[in-house]
Amino acid sequence: METVRVLVDSDGDNEESYSQAVDLLNNGEVVAFPTETVYGLGAVATNDLAVKKIFEAKGRPSDNPLIVHIGTIEEITNYIEEIPENARKLMDAFWPGPLTIIMKAKKDVLAPSVTAGLSTVGMRMPSHGVALQLLRRLKKPVAAPSANRSGKPSPTKAIHVEEDLRGRIPLIVDGGVTGIGLESTVLDVTVNPPVILRPGGVTKEMLEGVIGQVIQPNHEQQKLDSTPKAPGMKYTHYAPNAPVYLIESNKDVVEKALLKLKNEGNKVALLAPDQFKELKADYFFPFGEEGDKLYDALRACDKTDAAIILATETTTEGVGAAIMNRLQKAAGGKWFNF
Repeated sequence: METVRVLVDSDGDNEESYSQAVDLLNNGEVVAFPTETVYGLGAVATNDLAVKKIFEAKGRPSDNPLIVHIGTIEEITNYIEEIPENARKLMDAFWPGPLTIIMKAKKDVLAPSVTAGLSTVGMRMPSHGVALQLLRRLKKPVAAPSANRSGKPSPTKAIHVEEDLRGRIPLIVDGGVTGIGLESTVLDVTVNPPVILRPGGVTKEMLEGVIGQVIQPNHEQQKLDSTPKAPGMKYTHYAPNAPVYLIESNKDVVEKALLKLKNEGNKVALLAPDQFKELKADYFFPFGEEGDKLYDALRACDKTDAAIILATETTTEGVGAAIMNRLQKAAGGKWFNF
């Protein structure tokens, strides 16, 4: 299969690009497109054969549910059995934006592959101009996980999608670099108080400012043996080729670890804030406190000959909870031990 990448910008005439994407989606194909979080790989969420192409292209386990994207808040009633008052308040406050809300799905409306056999579904309305334009032209719900091979770092640029999925999907809509660079917050409002299943750009503190108490489980509490309710809860995600180990965000500790690993003959890549740059890692990739450049840094490690990747822990306050969540998944929960 040939993969075409079409550029969409805010200044140009993008009619042909959008038409191409809408036609492919209507014909049961998958299309990659930018959102304000990461690039998504979309298919019409009511077409089970189309949705299965997402799993095939990504190599994604079929028991991992998908998030459904819509272009207007009014569409939510087509797919959701009952919209709780909490959910309405959150939609008013954060949609369009990086918040996925899990609610009870209407029976036999969405494709079975979207919900992975669950009675619930995660819905969101993205704020990226290209995503919204595409959804509003299509006028159908789009199921879309991140547009990368399953388990790999999520794509924040169209070139990342192309590197992972060239020859596996027909079209990439290139809308430039995504904004937040971390997937949406996933909040389950079918329980009381609501529970954050995946931290993201909309923080616990922000949610509580609108609806009161919200529970945010720690990494250990999130390890479920049952079918996951949200993407990314069951499998190792965001992982580059070399093994990733978390390490305390302390210069002396990191320096000691680098020395030990080098003496053992290992080349080491270090993912850490800028102030760690002076340490003698073979490769250094900075990432910011807001999560910017994290996936870029993880992907850049694959272009080196590093045998081990050390990543410094972050705070678990605010957006730090989302960054730490992604680092723990990239490392599979492994910490560096002396």
